Amino acid sequence: MLNISNNPLNKTVHLKGYKSTERVFHERHYKHFNRFLLGAAVFGVIVLFLPWTQNVRGKGFLTTLKPDQRPQTIQSPIPGRIEKWYVQEGDFVEKGDTILFISEIKDEYFDPKLVERTRQQIDAKSRAVGSYGDKVNALGNQISALGRERKLKLEQAKNKLMQSHLKVQSDSIDLEAATTNIGIAERQYNRTEQLQKEGLKAVTDLEEKRLKLQETQAKLISQQNKLLVAKNEVLNAEMEINRIEAEYADKISKAKSDMFTAQSSQFDSEAQVTKLENAYTNYEMRNAMYYIRAPQSGYINKALQGGIGETFKEGGRLVGIMPAEYDMAVETFLEPLDLPLIHIGEKVRIQFDGWPAIVFSGWPNISYGTYGGKVVAVETFISENGKYRVLLAPDPDDEPWPTQIRVGSGANTFALLDDVPIWFELWRQVNGFPPNYYQPTKSTAKAQK
Repeated sequence: MLNISNNPLNKTVHLKGYKSTERVFHERHYKHFNRFLLGAAVFGVIVLFLPWTQNVRGKGFLTTLKPDQRPQTIQSPIPGRIEKWYVQEGDFVEKGDTILFISEIKDEYFDPKLVERTRQQIDAKSRAVGSYGDKVNALGNQISALGRERKLKLEQAKNKLMQSHLKVQSDSIDLEAATTNIGIAERQYNRTEQLQKEGLKAVTDLEEKRLKLQETQAKLISQQNKLLVAKNEVLNAEMEINRIEAEYADKISKAKSDMFTAQSSQFDSEAQVTKLENAYTNYEMRNAMYYIRAPQSGYINKALQGGIGETFKEGGRLVGIMPAEYDMAVETFLEPLDLPLIHIGEKVRIQFDGWPAIVFSGWPNISYGTYGGKVVAVETFISENGKYRVLLAPDPDDEPWPTQIRVGSGANTFALLDDVPIWFELWRQVNGFPPNYYQPTKSTAKAQK
């Protein structure tokens, strides 16, 4: 009763005579209710002091531990047109099995004998290289022969020069002798002329001496002429040496020029051969690319390009493949606030979608249907969804993951952190504080060391 009226009924109306009143207001009910409230309070206080494992939750999906084990698309490095399919979706293929055959769509590769004709061009250019090499060798031999011939010619001209010098020397001696003889002849003539004037010599003797003097003078003039001729021969011999050197220098230079031209043509042909061999190898490899093969053993998921005659560009995705053997992992995403709490090797509990589980995130020991994992990689740059990516591998110390799970299915993760009382966790949640930040034991030991 609210006791609003001025006439209180509780003082005028007595309720003790009714059975319902006795059942409701009986003192035993107050006693039991008080005991219930006391027990609930004691139980609540005890629960507040129970241990609670702080955790960081994340949402992710199943993936593979290694990048080469994840689903991939097979692409063609060249543009083409689909000609024939050898598999269908769901087939298992071994590494190197042919998936489909494509044909060329670029006009510069339409020739079916392109590789064969390129090989013929290589052979022709190789023979041209050999011909230029032979020409270079022939010109080298010619240069060597010209060098030997020049050496012989120079030796011959030097010998002739030496002979000319010796002849000059001999003619100089003869000239000295002729000069001496003319002096004797002049003294004899003068003496004979004096004696003839004194009447001691006949005129005949005087004329003989005059004739001898004239002959001696003639010999002197002749010897002077011979000496000049010999000196002229020396000059001619020196000019011949210079001429031989100039002539053979010109011949050798011309031969070397021809040899260098041949070498230039040879090197140019070798460069063309190398370029053609490169093109030949590219054509062969391009022909091998017409058959799209499986990069690894796996299952054909989906044909991204279908039909016959459909064209695609370079690098176009043709078909998706899932590797047959892979190591399972979970890719989960955490808030930036929780990232400093995650460390490599830390234990994580995982709940897989479609797998029954009873989860007590704060009491992992009594959670049912969750599996253990450990952190193997933490992304250092934020993802497009505004969270950080963390990669989890199966915990070898825990139960193995179910074999029925598949790559791509969802998973909920609970990263286990510090153990605190429940009252502390409630206080943290009410105030919006982050979980306790702590360093793993190994990291702390390394830092102290």
